[in-house]
Amino acid sequence: MCGITGWISFDRELRAEQATVDAMTETMACRGPDDRGTWVQGPAALGHRRLAIIDLPGGRQPMVAERADGTKVVLVYSGETYNFGELRSELVDKGHRFTTDSDTEVVLHAYLEWGEAVAERLNGMFAFAVWDEQRQRLVMIRDRMGIKPFYYYPTADGVLFGSEPKAILANPLADRRVGLDGLREMFAFVKTPGHAVWEGMREVEPGTVVTVDRDGLRRHAYWALRTRAHQDDRETSIGHVRTLLDDIVRRQLVSDVPRCTLLSGGLDSSAMTALAARQLAEAGETVRSFAVDFVGQTENFIADDLRATPDTPFVHDVARLARTEHQDIVLDSATLADLDVRAKMIRARDIPMGLGDMDSSLYLLFKSIRQHSTVALSGESADEVFGGYKQFFDEDARKANTFPWLVGFIQHFGDDDHILNSDLNSALELPSYVQDNYDRAIKDVERLDGESDFEFRMRKICYLHLTRFVRILLDRKDRASMAVGLEVRVPFCDHRLVEYVYNTPWSLKSFDGREKSLLREATADVLPRSVYDRVKSPYPSTQDPQYAVALQQHAKDLLARPSHQIFDIVDRGWLQRAADHEAPQITQASRRGLERTLDLALWLEMYSPTITLS
Repeated sequence: MCGITGWISFDRELRAEQATVDAMTETMACRGPDDRGTWVQGPAALGHRRLAIIDLPGGRQPMVAERADGTKVVLVYSGETYNFGELRSELVDKGHRFTTDSDTEVVLHAYLEWGEAVAERLNGMFAFAVWDEQRQRLVMIRDRMGIKPFYYYPTADGVLFGSEPKAILANPLADRRVGLDGLREMFAFVKTPGHAVWEGMREVEPGTVVTVDRDGLRRHAYWALRTRAHQDDRETSIGHVRTLLDDIVRRQLVSDVPRCTLLSGGLDSSAMTALAARQLAEAGETVRSFAVDFVGQTENFIADDLRATPDTPFVHDVARLARTEHQDIVLDSATLADLDVRAKMIRARDIPMGLGDMDSSLYLLFKSIRQHSTVALSGESADEVFGGYKQFFDEDARKANTFPWLVGFIQHFGDDDHILNSDLNSALELPSYVQDNYDRAIKDVERLDGESDFEFRMRKICYLHLTRFVRILLDRKDRASMAVGLEVRVPFCDHRLVEYVYNTPWSLKSFDGREKSLLREATADVLPRSVYDRVKSPYPSTQDPQYAVALQQHAKDLLARPSHQIFDIVDRGWLQRAADHEAPQITQASRRGLERTLDLALWLEMYSPTITLS
């Protein structure tokens, strides 16, 4: 896992810009603490920071190969290709020769053999750029599900690119400006494909190839979620899901550094952990597992509409049955509310898109894990793939003419309208922005011949989660983990599994009337009964009222700075009322509003963006 960046400028010699290339590369140091490298020649400059996972001495980048005519092909690569062994064998048969054992070299030679079509042959999570000297062309490719982030910024004579916006923003050509659409994206919670919030910047969309040469920039999709008829019966479907999961976990356990699993006690992470433990046990190894908890949470847990049970008892049931070497990472409210921790998460994401203490705890969890492991397997995305969220079963969400997750989210947390000052709120027109995004999104959903209205409605809901909602969470997990140099792998995002389960009808996904029926039955033999029977519970959030007290104190500190730019965005009167409210009775909506305000204030201080409302 790594951080990549680069600059293509057809009208200049970039060796004169080495200092800027170095600055862009160093912003990715958190993603790649083990090594750094740049390659600069003529109009092309590529930078790389490495987190060494496979072939520790042999995978240095940028990696260079020569064509027969002596021209160079240069690669900067972030991610993992899980089928690199098969590809390597195929390339050897075609006459390619390798000098390392890294998957990076396999991807480089695969480009030499197949060009842009290499993307279709890769199974993994990846974002990489190839400078093809012969063709004077940059090729940027991102994985199908968007697990690895990738951004670019067109310029007058080329392009800037990077794993994260901060790499691009380190170049003087990039403008730190956020307009109305950028603000809308920050507040709407919908994830518009390709949108990067910063004006002029774009995201390489998942499953997409972007090429840049002297004639300009072109994009084409090499993969999309397509509708296909599902022919398998229930038992065959369950069996195929298990076969896929066994293969996926086996591939994603490959590593030359210590690996572990993230265990929440829910169905997804428990199934993944149990499968990994079984496979490693065959090799005489024990899997390490980690879970997040909060001081006093289990003993004093109060059930609510989102979470009926605390995680820890279920976590321990799985750890005992799977015989993992387990550790709980227990956090206190003072640490969760620490502004330095909050700032680290904002710096990791480059924009204040956070989820409050759920972001802070994720960062702190990963920071603790990094002391023991370099690779972690996560249960992320199983809810989107198998249909695990409450909105899949809530009739109001099913029938709503909007993104289904917004229905419950607004009911529980409220929207952001109430915290914004009136002028900004009017200018944003968030309801229209959300509606336009929704209308565009559902136009892409293909209906199966003979599909009932209900099944088609559920297909649309599944599609929206797999092409919009999951990208919010994948980006969050990538940024929080890579901020501390931890590689998180997501087995449930394997495109073979996603394609197969997407096309199973909803009646199969919920054949027992519960969420994630296919996953539950496919892994029933490795799960404790308590987890098999457990109802879906989201990522945990602290219930300690002292956390809200700390938020209010931070808000009062902001209010004591009346000239702060935050008051161009947040309504001062609302913030005063929220800060003065009795903490034990503070609502979830007010608590989230306080968190959003503090995130925004820190972001404004760190990035000094120019906000334009026209």
